[in-house]
Amino acid sequence: MKTKSNHFSADLPAKVAILAGVVGIVMVSNMGLNAYAADVVPDMSPDVRPVGTDLNLFRADPSYDSSIYNSDDQIKIYGGKRGMDEPRPLLELGRPIYQEGPFKPGINIVGTKNLLYPGLSIYGDLRTAVAFNDAGAAENGLIATRLNVDVDLKLTATERIHAQLRPLDQGGTFSKFEFFGDDRQQGDIRLDLNLESLFFEGDAGAIAAGFTDTYNGLDLPFSVGLMPLLYQNGIWMDDAITGGAFALSAMSNKTLDISNMDFSFFAGFDKVTTPAIVDDQNALADHSVHVFGVATFIEANNGYWEAGIGRIDGQDGFNELSYTSATLAFTKRYGGIISNSLRAIYTFDQDRDNNAQQTADGWMLLAENSLITSLPSTFVPYANFWVGFDRPQPLADATGLLKNTGITFETNGLTGLPKLDDTGHDTFGGAIGVEYLFNLDQQVVAEISSVQIMGDANNVGRAAVDDQYGFGLRYQLPISPSWIFRADAMYGIRTSDDDVAGVSAELRVKF
Repeated sequence: MKTKSNHFSADLPAKVAILAGVVGIVMVSNMGLNAYAADVVPDMSPDVRPVGTDLNLFRADPSYDSSIYNSDDQIKIYGGKRGMDEPRPLLELGRPIYQEGPFKPGINIVGTKNLLYPGLSIYGDLRTAVAFNDAGAAENGLIATRLNVDVDLKLTATERIHAQLRPLDQGGTFSKFEFFGDDRQQGDIRLDLNLESLFFEGDAGAIAAGFTDTYNGLDLPFSVGLMPLLYQNGIWMDDAITGGAFALSAMSNKTLDISNMDFSFFAGFDKVTTPAIVDDQNALADHSVHVFGVATFIEANNGYWEAGIGRIDGQDGFNELSYTSATLAFTKRYGGIISNSLRAIYTFDQDRDNNAQQTADGWMLLAENSLITSLPSTFVPYANFWVGFDRPQPLADATGLLKNTGITFETNGLTGLPKLDDTGHDTFGGAIGVEYLFNLDQQVVAEISSVQIMGDANNVGRAAVDDQYGFGLRYQLPISPSWIFRADAMYGIRTSDDDVAGVSAELRVKF
């Protein structure tokens, strides 16, 4: 009778043979797989080559065995932001926006290298506000509404057709009901189905790649139609013009330490607005003005530069009001303490007949500053200042150069909230305030401001005829992803005229 140990010893040679066979099979299999991997190259672009792998560049994943996972702490890393159900467009056909993949394959109509991904979206917002305004010479209380409708037809990854309508306002006057005031107009419905914008935009490089089925290194974005153009945060230009534009984009220069550089060229032949050219009824002569210009954006010197030069050409009897506008700006953070934008705008070359008063001449220096606090994203004290000589004008815009200087220099675009003089003509002054965003869930802005006249206050054509002082408050609260509440209040002291004041409360729904 054999013992258990003797039985194991007798079977040992057989088990060793089996184990050796298994090891041999594994080694042969690995050799075959390695040979297969070495011989087989995955499908890839002809311009792409596989590169070697340096295993010294990799290390083991970190271990969190000694830490307790806390999901709230992970969210704090991103400022406490959480996922949200974004508002969906009113109508959405084809490929949706703001959605995760995977997406359906594109359609080969204009080439395999510029596939069609059709999608039609209709979205916008409806603003309704109740307000009381004291413009000095007149007072009124009203309810006003404004509807913005955007229609977006996406074609490829780089081409689309876009249109915007504002069917409840016309010529800057909104549908409203005045319930207070000596000259109240009661109900006033303004219906307007004219297009505020209608343009095509795309990239000539992507279009060429699609038609030729050849990759190219050309990036040439362009747009044509009735299109909005905005430069320097809308200070130098903020207008929807009928014309065209193209850009030389995403360039760099190692020698000059330029990491990113764009040049935009534009021209407009209708719907060009400027406060310097108005008709006999003091309305903007937007059908009698052409514009040509170039603007650039350059990231260098640990900040970014903005520059531009453009020409306004008056037509149909407005030739003498033509002028040239040039601008230069530099924005940078200094020492983790202050963010500063310094802008210069120079208006020149207007030659009026019979030595008439010029409407566009002179220059402005504008400094925009904000402190970098321990809560840089939510607590932002700011102090903006300017000095303007003669009558500097924006290149193309319906308002003055100071519209972004402070909340007391801008109206709310709905109820006619009063504001201080925003032209900057022969004046200096500033706006000092603070913005607080709490936990990124609401906003409060408080501001004081001043406009000081330089020279003769009775100078012909001056917009501000006296010194002015302003106080402004704003509060915004997102009630839901689609609903926003906003309240504005301002008081303006005019030393040789009646004071102005206004309050408004607004509900906006996005769709």
